[in-house]
Amino acid sequence: MLRRFLLVASPFLLAVAQAASPRQVAITIDDLPSSEVSLSSEADLAARNARIIAALRGTNAIGFVNENKLEVDGAVSAARLQWLRDWLAAGIALGNHTYNHNGLHATAIADYERSILDGERQLRPLLAEFGQAPRWFRHPYLQAGQEDALRTRLDAFLGEHGYRVAPVTVDNGEWIYARAYLLLRNAGKHDEAQALIPEYIDYLEAKFQFFEQASKRLFGREIAQVLLIHANALNADALPALLERLRRRGYDFVSLEDALADPAYQHADGYRGRAGISWLHRWAMAEHKPKVFYEGEPAVPQPVLDLAGVDGE
Repeated sequence: MLRRFLLVASPFLLAVAQAASPRQVAITIDDLPSSEVSLSSEADLAARNARIIAALRGTNAIGFVNENKLEVDGAVSAARLQWLRDWLAAGIALGNHTYNHNGLHATAIADYERSILDGERQLRPLLAEFGQAPRWFRHPYLQAGQEDALRTRLDAFLGEHGYRVAPVTVDNGEWIYARAYLLLRNAGKHDEAQALIPEYIDYLEAKFQFFEQASKRLFGREIAQVLLIHANALNADALPALLERLRRRGYDFVSLEDALADPAYQHADGYRGRAGISWLHRWAMAEHKPKVFYEGEPAVPQPVLDLAGVDGE
């Protein structure tokens, strides 16, 4: 009788276990040491770097470096290099985001490959200090190539140099909030800047909800997500609250490698356009999903666009 009960109940128990299992997300931070090096003092940059590291400890996060942002007056700054060393010392991984954040669609492939190699001149020896080597690459602007021949060449180049591509599922307009936030702070409007933080966190949570549902529609389940945000003043101040919001949403923070162990990341990429979009959308395009599949994605509100001085995402 007990055995019969277990056999009958097992589908229910399995459903309960699946519902109770935690969501997973890899936190990835682009444009290290900061996307705002030309708009901020060295003291502010250093303080923000320290706050981001403090928030990310224990989250299995990874940061992606643009080495030209390590330079001051054409020379690598020892202080800025130390900021990256502090990430590694805190147990946070680092990857290559090209030397100068050049977009693939506007760059000859040979020059793009050179920028990848130039992007590890400091990164490779720095990682070696911690017994590591460059492993992860992220395309600037998420531009992965419009032509199959170019993609094949770039994939081969990355493989030859030991890199794996870091995709993104929770793509978003965080950079617009960050621009608005910094402009307000630089104008001395600190209260208005502070008021943006809860709006920003609500916006990102709405993005997570959208992509959770998109993964269910595409795969029949929620997949391990990959979030893209940037090293900036906004996240230096907002990360603790953002991470807590994600914890309350049921997320565990996993490494990029663990997230990509999800079989969803083996899906074909069906996108060959110019924009940088979520891999969930790219996979859906490979399945020829109808237009309705992509509808309802949250957008940055017009007042925030106006504050940032940009026309759109």
